[in-house]
Amino acid sequence: MTTASWNGTVVAESDDIVTVEGNAYFPRDAVRADVLRPSDAQTVCHWKGTASYYDLEVDGQVNAAAAWYYPEPEDAAKEIAGRVAFWKGVEIR
Repeated sequence: MTTASWNGTVVAESDDIVTVEGNAYFPRDAVRADVLRPSDAQTVCHWKGTASYYDLEVDGQVNAAAAWYYPEPEDAAKEIAGRVAFWKGVEIR
């Protein structure tokens, strides 16, 4: 079981992980909805497409744009459709 934890709280866990460029992508339904807050942040990857972000909120603390996903990934990255990855101090085990 792979877990993602931040601020002492498990925010995602799954046995179904896709790893791309060293990042673990969790199925969206494996991520706790109660800790995700929509973010206006976006970035563009030349081969994956446009990433959208979530802020994480745990125990009143916010980790801005700490989770990302590709709503419409390019064909080369279709395997991460419907998945979420983390950074900014989120621990993956």
